[in-house]
Amino acid sequence: MQDMTPRTLYITLAALVIGCVPASDAKEPPKGAPASKGGPREVAVLAAGCFWGVEAWMAKAPGIVDIEVGYAGGEAKTTSYEQVSSGATGFAEAVRITFDPSVVSYEQLLAQWFFRIHDPTTKNRQGNDEGPQYRSAIFPQTDAQRASAQKVVAKADESHLWSAPITTTIEPSRSWVKAEDYHQDYLVKHPGGYDNHYLRELTLRL
Repeated sequence: MQDMTPRTLYITLAALVIGCVPASDAKEPPKGAPASKGGPREVAVLAAGCFWGVEAWMAKAPGIVDIEVGYAGGEAKTTSYEQVSSGATGFAEAVRITFDPSVVSYEQLLAQWFFRIHDPTTKNRQGNDEGPQYRSAIFPQTDAQRASAQKVVAKADESHLWSAPITTTIEPSRSWVKAEDYHQDYLVKHPGGYDNHYLRELTLRL
């Protein structure tokens, strides 16, 4: 894996707003390189709108071992989809990604994928989905991840590639609550269950 930290890297991104409604056609990115067997493992927790679409698109990143959808950002030890949907719990719909850092770094996962699959400028909203449960948020699991997240968010904001300021928050890693079984692999079970509101090419300098 090439280290992106000491050099300037130009990354082609596609900003995609995802919603939990029937789909129109979307450009399908190629499946990334697989994780190494028995290799190192790291966890990323990210929120970018409806977790159905986030799970489906992040699964195509290189080095992905496993993805679970759930709720992050709240204080409670348990919650439910109905409670989170009220917007009053502090939780966001999110994904918990286990990945191989020897294949893809945390910075690359954020810069090349996280910012690619949603609009990071619409506060508490993705497409037709509105409320704090649909916010753009990163939940670093370590101090190193927090530093990487701060770097990527700052560079994204400085890039002025979006017409509005970045609203993505970097939040403490609080409770993780796994979502109900019917939400897991939702778009595998129900192909086409997301909406591609827009797709545009961006180049983010890091």
